[in-house]
Parts: sequence; structure tokens; C-alpha cells
Amino acid sequence: MSAELASASDTITGLSEREAAARLATEGYNELPSPDRRTLLGIVLEVVREPMLALLLGGGVVYMALGDLKEAIILLIFATLSVVITVVQEARTERVLETLRDLTSPRALVIRDGIRKRIAGREVARGDVMVLSEGDRVAADAVLLQADDLLVDESLLTGESVPVRKLSRGEADATTLRRPGGDDQPAVYSGSLVVRGGGLAEVVATGPRSEIGKIGQALGSLQTEAPRLQIQTRAVVRTFGLIAAGFTALVVVLYGTLRDGWLDAVLAGITVGMSMLPEEFPVVLTVFMAMGAWRISQARVLTRRAAAIEALGSATVLCTDKTGTLTENRMSVAELRLTSGEVFRPREGGALPVGFATLLETGLLAAAPDPFDPMDQALHRLAGDHLPGGSGDRTLVHSYGLRRDLLAMTQVWRDTDDRSDYVVAAKGAPEAIARMCGLDDAALGALSDTVDAMATEGLRVLGVARASHPDQDWPATQLGFRFEFLGLVGLADPLRAAVPAAVADCRAAGIRVVMITGDYPATAQAIARQAGIDAETCVTGEEIAALDDAALAERLRRATVFARIMPEQKLRIVQALKADGEVVAMTGDGVNDAPSLKAAHIGIAMGGRGTDVAREASAIVLLDDDFASIVKAVRLGRRIYDNLVKAMGFIFAVHVPIAGLALLPLLFGLPILLGPIHIAFLEMIIDPVCSIVFEAETAEDDAMRRPPRDPEQPLFSRALIVWGMLQGLLVFLLVAGVFVIGQMRAMPDTELRALTFFALVLSFVGLIFVNRSFSASLLTALRRPNAMLAGMLSIVAVVLIASLAWPWLRDLFRFGPLHPDDLGLTAAAALVVLIVLELVKPLWRKMMRQPG
Repeated sequence: MSAELASASDTITGLSEREAAARLATEGYNELPSPDRRTLLGIVLEVVREPMLALLLGGGVVYMALGDLKEAIILLIFATLSVVITVVQEARTERVLETLRDLTSPRALVIRDGIRKRIAGREVARGDVMVLSEGDRVAADAVLLQADDLLVDESLLTGESVPVRKLSRGEADATTLRRPGGDDQPAVYSGSLVVRGGGLAEVVATGPRSEIGKIGQALGSLQTEAPRLQIQTRAVVRTFGLIAAGFTALVVVLYGTLRDGWLDAVLAGITVGMSMLPEEFPVVLTVFMAMGAWRISQARVLTRRAAAIEALGSATVLCTDKTGTLTENRMSVAELRLTSGEVFRPREGGALPVGFATLLETGLLAAAPDPFDPMDQALHRLAGDHLPGGSGDRTLVHSYGLRRDLLAMTQVWRDTDDRSDYVVAAKGAPEAIARMCGLDDAALGALSDTVDAMATEGLRVLGVARASHPDQDWPATQLGFRFEFLGLVGLADPLRAAVPAAVADCRAAGIRVVMITGDYPATAQAIARQAGIDAETCVTGEEIAALDDAALAERLRRATVFARIMPEQKLRIVQALKADGEVVAMTGDGVNDAPSLKAAHIGIAMGGRGTDVAREASAIVLLDDDFASIVKAVRLGRRIYDNLVKAMGFIFAVHVPIAGLALLPLLFGLPILLGPIHIAFLEMIIDPVCSIVFEAETAEDDAMRRPPRDPEQPLFSRALIVWGMLQGLLVFLLVAGVFVIGQMRAMPDTELRALTFFALVLSFVGLIFVNRSFSASLLTALRRPNAMLAGMLSIVAVVLIASLAWPWLRDLFRFGPLHPDDLGLTAAAALVVLIVLELVKPLWRKMMRQPG
């Protein structure tokens, strides 16, 4: 801290401890309300409230009440497993998020009772006077009483990558709008970082009344979007429930009428009705979401809510922040330009050309020796790469800070071995450096043109000048030195290397990428062009403020770059896109992004640089902050949904022959083939095991070349229902044919049951091969790797062999022995299923891709 500032702080007494305690008691501590953390019990209750799981648990209870203990135990075991899978996944996610909470309440140096005192940030009260120094995190919103070359990074609130200058309230223009962002304001804000200089500031707002607090309140008023798949699945469950109720009533009437045993009719009706209930759906859906979350975590993407993964497949618009998302959030020197017009771009590689060393060395000498300012850090990094000697054996003896009337800083250095001469280095706004060098009008015009051209490339431009001074008689201002203009330094927050390819992939997948940033239009457009985003038009926050909702929606249909956007405007943009029918994914890392992250259908937060507030508001967290991971997540989202549809369609198909075989004996007075144990086995073991094979299927070839899925498209489309019915009816007819052949052979009931059961299970295996891909033939699908397929075939083979060879299991299933010709008959039925459906599948392929 400068002597001037230290002297000012000595005359300020600040609050007394008693006054501070009274205000904390009245207004509360300087902290945001703690988010409601989901407890283990809360997660369990969330899962159990799902209608599918409630139905599964209820079915088990009904069987238990009816005395069918084995079936009840099987149902309840699988219900418990599905609950455990979901709870473990959600609880693990919450624990990982806890480890990511890295922005804790900063400590603050305040003046109380005239004495400087370091206190916890939560204990800062309104009216406290904070002493700010380089490297401090500002603990509360405050107005500056004194400011000494103060530069503050407010990117967490504004998204701007470049720190902003601050003035004391006595120096600042009284009409200046006091909002985060913009230079020469007399206010500092909670969460911002002092990167240069120091100051004294009186606290005017704490906790929820601060700018960060207002964002927190906006978050509290937003409701998280309900998962669309969950809504659609509930509708499917209701439909199946009605079908099951109808079948139950039909079976009771038929059985009671035809066989005159009404108690047995009730039991048979419940058995058949349960065969129509979707017990597999909760297991399959939970496994798909849990496995999807695991797969996506391998790409360093954490899912806070597993249902958000499938929503990625229907995203039509991806709204992304610039700083820290598209860019590295690290300033670097992009260009050195001499007065002769020669240019050196470090990113193109190569050694520093002759003639640029003096420019770079002077820029380094004008920077802080131990910098917090990201631009000074960039100069140090470049000098470290190209100037082995750095600043040499020099000692800093005097410096001049930025002033409102002269936006430049100058530092005076003395050579250790030469005390008679001093090196004077200056850098700052090009017009200020030009003024210090006394450039004529012609030179000023050429300089202005050059600076404008560099600015359109998104560069932050600094002028650099050098002078020598013979003694320690320092002039009152920087204008007293005889400077020579050396050239310009262009700095930029560089684009992440993987971003252009990721944006191109999004475009190919029909996803429009929209950039929303608090930075300046020229910078925003330059970064957008580098990223491959259409930057022809740029809409500013001022323009948005003048538009009503209808006009904004119209503008959003064409514009893809938005600059100088305030946090509430980001939220308004997201809400306008949603109102226009878009499915919105929003990425971000700052506090300013949190409301829009929560409002979007899919909020994607940056886990490394992102704030805890942003992570709490999001559904997905990118642990590596890599924009390209979003594309991987979208691909996985589409794959998961495609495979989920295949699995659900398969389950729908297998219910048709199960129900048919349950009704067939009742209609024709034949022996009952399928009892509760067979249905429980088929639905809770064979179906889930087979369905898991679909989860392991690789993505369809056109997964990232087709438009986003219509979010209103039902999980069970008309095409899928027809396709499932066709498959189910074919299996039913063939298995019924096997049953009739067994009847003609006069096989005992136990052998007939085993024969029919084997034909049914092997036909289901055939359905798996048919349904592995909607877009490829069987031969193409067979070439795709799927480790789960081999495992499934092994499990089915072991279970079928055990059901014949293991007496206990054979008695449980009430099976009789089968001969080789019987097994050949069942295998032939399965082969016919496979061949016929493969021949029919091309006719349905186009229909399967159509919505509805």
C-alpha cells in the first residue's frame, strides 16, 4: 500500500465492535443462504416417489398379500436393487460436488475502532471500512473512499476477461452507473479480485443484498425444468396400467366363466395383469441412466441429475459464455508490432526476431515485478520464453500508476552496475503513450488505424515507450520524461484449441451455438469468428434492454453473438429461447451464469474454473472445463436415448407373446403354461439382462448427423408400437405353433411347458439381434463390438441348461426333459423370427426415424 493510502487509513476509525455486532445481529452475516443439500434420505424419497418404482414395490406387496412369497421376493429384490443403483449414483454425485466447492468466504482486513483487524468475510458488516490490497478477494459490495492505481477482476460477475480500473468516489463521475463491469467506477463488488493497487472502501451491501446475493435470490425463484423423459415415461406407465387392468378383468371373467373357479380366476387374473405391468421399466431406465452417467464421467463430465443426459440429445440451442468456456481465461500476448509495421505472433512459433527484443523488454519493465494483473502476467510469460535475462540486474526505484487523465503506468529502473543512468519504461492505452511521446497528427492517425485493426481481431492493445533519465530528480508526472514510442502489444484471451472442431460438430448435429458474454462487441465477434460461430451480427445489452419479449424472440432467431450482456439479460435470453420452442443447453462458469444455468433445460457448468454457485445451478458439470466435452456429452445423450428406445421397444414386443401365452390356455381350455414364477423370471431376469445389452450398443452411424430429437416426441412413437406389435405377434404365432406341435406329439404338461418356454426365450434372443440397430442391417450390427451381448448369451444358456439339469430349479419351473429334436424345434422358431424380421426391417426403417 502506498504511503498516501496508509496515511488515509490512519485517520479513519471505521465502525466500533459494538456497532458491527449490532448490524450483524440485525442484518445477518455476510454470506449467501446455504443451498439445501440433498440428504441420503431425501434422495431415497425422491427415487421411491417415482411412479414406476412405486408400482413395482406395490406389485411385490400385492403378491405377498396373496401368499405368492417367491414372486413377491423376486419383485421386491429387483425393486430394492433399482432404488440402490439410483441412490448410490446420486449420492456419489453430491459427494463429488462437495469437493468442488472451492470458493469459500474470503477473509477481510477492516478498520474497527481505528485499528486494522483481519476478520472472516462472513463477519463483515455494512459500514465497515475494508483495506484492499493486491491479491485480495473483495468480501462485500463497497464504495471506494480511496483508490491507488486500483485494478479489479470482476469476471465472476460480468464474464469480462480484462480487469477494470477503479476510482475513488471523489474522483469518479457522479452520473456513472454503478453496476459490475466498466472502467472508472467508484465501487467494488463481493467476489471480485484485486489484481493491482489498493484502496479503502466502505461496505454498503452484504450477503443477499450484494450483487452476488441478488443473483442467489434469482436462483431461488427459478424452478428446475422437469425431465421430459420422466414425464413421458409416466404417461407410458399409466397406459400400461390401464392395459393391465383390462387384461386382468378379462382373464377373471374368462377363467371364472369357462372353468367355474372364481378364486383361481382372481389369482390367474392378477398373474396375467402383472405380466402386463412394466416391472422392467424402472430397472432398465435406472440402469441406462446410471450407466450413462458412468460412461459420460469417463469423458470428465459429471452429471448431477442423470435424466439430463438424455435431454442433451434434443438440445437445439447451445448458449455458451466466452470467458473460461470458449477461451482459456488466461491472457496471453498474441502480437508484438513495431512502429515499422513488422509483426511477431508468438503463437505461430519461432524465435523472437531481431528488433523485437527492446519492445518486449520494455513492456516487461513496465509491468509489475510480481504481477496479479493478467496482462502483466502474460508479458512475464512471453519474456520468460524469449528473454533469458528478463529485466536483467536492475532495481525498481520509482513508479507512476494509472490516472484517469493519463491511462498509462511508468516504472523507473536502475542498473546495478550503472548508477548514473535510469531506464524508464511505460505501457498503457495507445493514445496515452502517444501523448507521452509527443507524436504528430500524421503518426497519431496511422497509430489509430493500426489499433482499430487490432481491436477488430479481439485484441486488447497496449502502447509501449522507453526513455532514459540521468538522475533521481523525478518529474511530477509521466509527461516529464522524453519517451520514444517503440510499438504495440496485442493481448488476447486465447480460444481453446478444441473449440472450432466442437462447434463444427454441433452445427453438423443441428445444434445452433449462441455466444453470450459481458465483453465488448469487437472482442466477442473476433472470438466467435475464430470459433466458427456466425458473427455477422452482434446484439448488445443496450439493444436487448430496448426490446420487448416479442421483438427479442424475433431477434434471437437470427443473432448468434450477444455482447455487453448483464446477468438478468442472460436469463431473459434463455427464457425467450425456451418460449420460442427451443431446447436450451447453457454453459457457464461464473456467478453471473447461475440463473441462466438453472433456467435452461440443460445447465452445463465448468467444474475447474467455475464457481460453486454455477455448479449448484447446473445439471451437468464439465470437470476439465473443455468445451469439446459438451459434444461428447451430446453424442452420448443421443446414443443413450436411441438405445433406450430400442430396449423399451424390445420390452414392449416381448409382452405381447407373454400375454398371449397366458390367455391362450384359458381360451381353449388347455393346461396353464406360465405361472407367476415364469412371468417373474421372464420379466425381472431375462428382460433386464437382455435390455442391458442395448445400453452397451455403440452410437448409430448418423447420431451426430441428424437433427435434434423433437422433445415432444413420445418415448413410444406410433412407429415403434407398430414395430413392437409386429415382432410380438410373430413370436407369439411361432411359439404357439411350437406349442401346438407339442400337443400333437402328446407331450406331458411338464415337457410341453419346457418346450414352449425354451422357444419363447430363444425367440427373445432373436429379437435382440434384430433390434440392435434401426439404421443398419444384422451383418453390420454384428461387426459392432458389444461385450454385454456375449455375457447375455452366456447367462441365458446357463439358465436354460440349469432349468433342465438342476433338479431344484427344474422342479421350481415344473419342467420336464427335452430331447435334441425338441431343442432343434425351438431353435428353428427363433431362427425364423430373426430372418423374417430382418427382411421386414428395411420397410420400417424410415418410419422408425419419423416422429409421432
